[in-house]
Amino acid sequence: MAPGLPTAMDRPHFIGIGGAGMSGIAKILAQRGAKVAGSDAKDSATADALRSLGATVHIGHDAAHLADDASCVVVSSAIREDNPELARAAELGIPVVHRSDALARLMDGLRPIAVAGTHGKTTTTSMLAVSLGALGLDPSYAIGGDLDLPGSNAAHGSGEIFVAEADESDRSFHKYAPEVAIVLNVELDHHANYASIEEIYDSFRIFAGKIVPGGTLVISADQEGARELTARLEGTGIRTVTYGESLDADVRIGAVVAKGLTSDVTVQIDDAPLTFTVSVPGRHYAHNAVAALAAGVALGIPAEELAPAIAAYQGVKRRLQLKGEAAGVQVIDSYAHHPTEMTADLEAMRAGLPEGGRILVLFQPHLFSRTQELGTEMGVALALADASVVLDIYPAREDPVPGVTSELIIDAARNTGADVTAVHGKADAPAVIAGMARPGDLVLTMGAGDVTDLGPLILDRLAQQNR
Repeated sequence: MAPGLPTAMDRPHFIGIGGAGMSGIAKILAQRGAKVAGSDAKDSATADALRSLGATVHIGHDAAHLADDASCVVVSSAIREDNPELARAAELGIPVVHRSDALARLMDGLRPIAVAGTHGKTTTTSMLAVSLGALGLDPSYAIGGDLDLPGSNAAHGSGEIFVAEADESDRSFHKYAPEVAIVLNVELDHHANYASIEEIYDSFRIFAGKIVPGGTLVISADQEGARELTARLEGTGIRTVTYGESLDADVRIGAVVAKGLTSDVTVQIDDAPLTFTVSVPGRHYAHNAVAALAAGVALGIPAEELAPAIAAYQGVKRRLQLKGEAAGVQVIDSYAHHPTEMTADLEAMRAGLPEGGRILVLFQPHLFSRTQELGTEMGVALALADASVVLDIYPAREDPVPGVTSELIIDAARNTGADVTAVHGKADAPAVIAGMARPGDLVLTMGAGDVTDLGPLILDRLAQQNR
């Protein structure tokens, strides 16, 4: 039986309760019987899903939203110090808890699997949650994206396993003590918090050092940064299981055979070959699935049982999610916002492209700091598409940086000879990209911001054009 409420979290108030990470913790607490309240900048389907569990969700931030008897206030790194509810908490002496600490408390008494890496975390965490559920193990889980319906990013299960996405962006993954940790890749990102790749390595080394005695680190044998981290962990006593296509991988991928929007993956595990299906396209998703398989085996789940269960995973929102088809054009949504992710998703789409079809990308850069550091690489990645439309930068939590605009990406893409169009008004983009499309093409809305909202509008424009 899963544990109940952590001490002092029976009446939590969440500032930014609608966020991907925050809403998941709020949902689990509500399912465990807490009196959950919180606020968010705007209403959403996620907020409605929390209300259906009995949570009180206020829209807008106001000191009056914080109840005097709240047991704690939960915040993320995105909450600024001048938030009125945070100020009110200080006046009342209410403890302030970072969301990573809250999540760590939810794992107490369970067998945690923490999934880390610069990218691929949401997919791998989702694969584990779905496959373990398919086996009847009823895990608790907290994911950085919805599996399908709003609010499906987390659940309180009756089983002993807790699967969590472990966020390195603000070093919050140092708070967890997993039985099994996964490191998919190690690359320089989150430039507002990390000044160098050395800081990234040090952060992941600390995370690996939090694995409980007798636990296991599952880590890529192929990705350069992961291999470097493995080398730096030699002599620490951490049990390490590597996976990948490298000849020295402990769980070796022998083949990835693309079959449209699925793949058949063959691995050598425990000295025996095993073939299973991954129901999402692309070699990188196949690698995520093998990481999930190795982690489950490290917990004692037989590979021959877990592998077919992984096939039950049908994708997660915003990870190459098919939004629909109109006028012979498929519209697919991609959360990719780092050059490596962009390249992987574009290569995956190219492998499943109908004969004569083209890949058209509507890309929205995410964060000024990321664009400043990786804008050239983003432009090179966009050159893998047949044509692209680039929007203005989605700022999220950041203030503008002088001289940093989408033009950095556009110029880099054009220097490769790529066909790139700049569109500064987001409302104009659906008509532009739909006007470029023809039957057999794939349109990708790509980025971590609100570009995802444009998929249905593009489908509407395509339908109108075909009348």
